[in-house]
Amino acid sequence: MKLIRNFSIIAHINHGKSTLSDRLIELCGIISQRDFKDQILDSMDIERERGITIKSQAVALPYRAKDGQTYMLNLIDTPGHVDFTYEVSRSLSSCEGVLLLVDASQGVEAQTVANLYLAMDHDLKIIPVINKIDLPAANVEWVKHQIEEELGLDPDAAILASAKQGIGVDEILEAIVTRLPAPQGNPEAPLQALIFDSYYDIYRGTIIYCRVFEGTIKPGETIRFMSNDATYRVEEVGIFRIKRVPKDMLSAGGVGYIIAGVKTLSDTKCGDTITHDDRPCAMPLPGFREVKPVVFSSLYPAGSDGYEDLSMALEKLKLNDASLVYEKDASAALGSGFRCGFLGLLHLEVVQERLEREFDLSLIITAPSVKYKFIMKDGTTITIDNPTLYPDPRRIASTREPYIRASIMMPDRYLGTVLKLCLERRGTGARHRYQEGSRVELTCELPLAEAIYDFYDRLKTVTQGYGSFDYEILDYRESDLVRLDILINGEGLDALSQLVHRDRAVQRARYACERLKNEIPRQQFRVAIQGAIGTKIIARETISPFRKDVTAKCYGGDITRKRKLLEKQKKGKKRMKIVGSVAIPQSAFLAVLKRDAR
Repeated sequence: MKLIRNFSIIAHINHGKSTLSDRLIELCGIISQRDFKDQILDSMDIERERGITIKSQAVALPYRAKDGQTYMLNLIDTPGHVDFTYEVSRSLSSCEGVLLLVDASQGVEAQTVANLYLAMDHDLKIIPVINKIDLPAANVEWVKHQIEEELGLDPDAAILASAKQGIGVDEILEAIVTRLPAPQGNPEAPLQALIFDSYYDIYRGTIIYCRVFEGTIKPGETIRFMSNDATYRVEEVGIFRIKRVPKDMLSAGGVGYIIAGVKTLSDTKCGDTITHDDRPCAMPLPGFREVKPVVFSSLYPAGSDGYEDLSMALEKLKLNDASLVYEKDASAALGSGFRCGFLGLLHLEVVQERLEREFDLSLIITAPSVKYKFIMKDGTTITIDNPTLYPDPRRIASTREPYIRASIMMPDRYLGTVLKLCLERRGTGARHRYQEGSRVELTCELPLAEAIYDFYDRLKTVTQGYGSFDYEILDYRESDLVRLDILINGEGLDALSQLVHRDRAVQRARYACERLKNEIPRQQFRVAIQGAIGTKIIARETISPFRKDVTAKCYGGDITRKRKLLEKQKKGKKRMKIVGSVAIPQSAFLAVLKRDAR
């Protein structure tokens, strides 16, 4: 156990975690140069395409240190985006220490501070690393000052590195061995192992990722999950070396995987404790705090026969993404589906793409929403996240929506445009604080509904990519909310209903009507697309009908013959309008959800 080190790499998004992981893996030589590729721990296509880490990945690195001993370094690479903080907190529970990366040109940013607090909550040893020192804009002295002032860490203990060039990587490996503590635990004690992740393999069942705190686990033993008392016989245990490598046993202090033929997906829960069936431990490990989704949206299969496939896909994805929350839902327009809770809009996008790619599903998604509170005239309080459950406006005394404290870091030249953006989004109480150099931190209080819609994209646009955004939920505040309905030929589409602030309703309605007009194909009759609050129409677009040339065969002769044919066509179109329903393509639903670029 003295030769094991369990550590994570944490940082703000794009500060070089995946690149540093690549260099550590390369230096420890667990993969041949021929098989090596950049972002090797980012196994999903979506991670490579977006250039971000979404899933934490574990890998065991054998390292021969300067003292002549060979150490086993269990590295867990983590995401940097605010939407995947839950992934980070679960990974940190399996570690004794962390490498905290700071970009030498960007300095300390919002998620750097948030991740530092997460590491402190888990009482971990922290090694600061200043990365990207090879960049022309690198300012090491300024970043060292920030590490001392903003993070309260010793700047002299920071390691200078460039993961891209391989500078300082040897020094990082030595620091992991010498400065991080070895894990504690007794291999002879009853088994106590924490599940921190899992995924479903169609041939082997659920593959469980775990950290063993006490005891030993071997193939052939019978294990029990303490949350539901389900028992299984262990088929295989092992460690991660990019691929799974089977071992004779996993012992206290180790990180690895267990295969036990678990086919019942609901038996495996993140944060559960595994113990031996015949010699159980006294009590389960603390596990993880319950995740609280902040963005809600409904998912429906594009075809009416896809409900079972979607249900199975969500169950399998839930194994691999413990922060996903879902329950059954139904819509008059779209049939049966699921109401899902997400940690943010990027999380929603990633879940949608993973369902479409990994499970080959075709989905329709409703407009994202947050949880609102309605105080009724009889004194009761109703909490809803689905616009279709909006109560009768005559019974509502007041409405409340969640607010966040947004923290935005950026170069000072963008302060004016970002302040304007915050005011557009109903921001209040804006305060700014200048930091070392030309950077400024702006804090303001915003409604969460405004932040989830397209705030982060707009922020990146107006700051040319230099702005970083982090937030924390504050409280519920009084607001003037209305339900915006979209009508097609007078019929409501419940899947496109939204709860919006009254001041933003007309803008949102016009935007939705414009998008739908571009997506819905023309019919033989006129199609009216309207945005409405109750019975009041606040926006309208019209799709003009096809016109068949019924007079093509008429040449010469009396004009009355042409008029008769046109009148006959008009009557036919009127009748068609009464019986004809408009088929809405899937692309129309998605077009309304795409963020406003204006």
